Amino acid sequence: MVKEANAEPNGPRRRAGDRGRYGRLSRERVLATALDVVDRDGLSGLSMRKLGAELGVEAMALYRYAPSKDALLDGLVEEFYRELDQDLAAGPRTAPSPAQDWRAELHHVALTTHGVALRHPHVVPLLATRLLSTPLARRPLPVLRSDERVLALLHDAGLDNPSAVRIHRAFTAWLLGFLLTELRAMDDQPDEPEPAFRLGLHRIPERDFPRLRATAITLADRGGPAELAAGLGALLR
Repeated sequence: MVKEANAEPNGPRRRAGDRGRYGRLSRERVLATALDVVDRDGLSGLSMRKLGAELGVEAMALYRYAPSKDALLDGLVEEFYRELDQDLAAGPRTAPSPAQDWRAELHHVALTTHGVALRHPHVVPLLATRLLSTPLARRPLPVLRSDERVLALLHDAGLDNPSAVRIHRAFTAWLLGFLLTELRAMDDQPDEPEPAFRLGLHRIPERDFPRLRATAITLADRGGPAELAAGLGALLR
């Protein structure tokens, strides 16, 4: 029988073991719940204590599955790429011959990644920051599969290793750069209907930043899948 911790005032009793309100914990459940918290509250809203409360356990019970906050952030990246794997595999789809249409396959990967990013915008910055500090061999398997997918596609299309690596780098840089630009914070007052006030343009001196002020409203509009595809097409050509 799992021993229960003292109840918080006016709150539910949380368990000291790893059997939460949905049954025994697992790494998959912990990471999926952490992703839900970040989707709702942002990265700043994620803590071991809050995650434990969401799962109905003490925060200490989580360290078996994510031994630190950094490990939890790495887990969010893992969840992002696991969801990408699922989306790429979902639904009937006849794949074109890689030798004939590898560019179309890269477009498919890019647009599917964009869709996952729109569902989890707060995780997108971690795709850059966490991988900057994580050696290749220590990255989660879903992240490695993403690189393997692109490299295998290019190899099967008949490209040699230097060409495949060059295209892989360019593809990855464009896709990640686009997502970071597309999803960066722009609104100063999200509930303000007037665009200039919503963006807080009064905070930006017009004398010092005339072009930024003049284009800010357009910059705030997302390019979306069409702009992602157009830029990728130009890059691959």
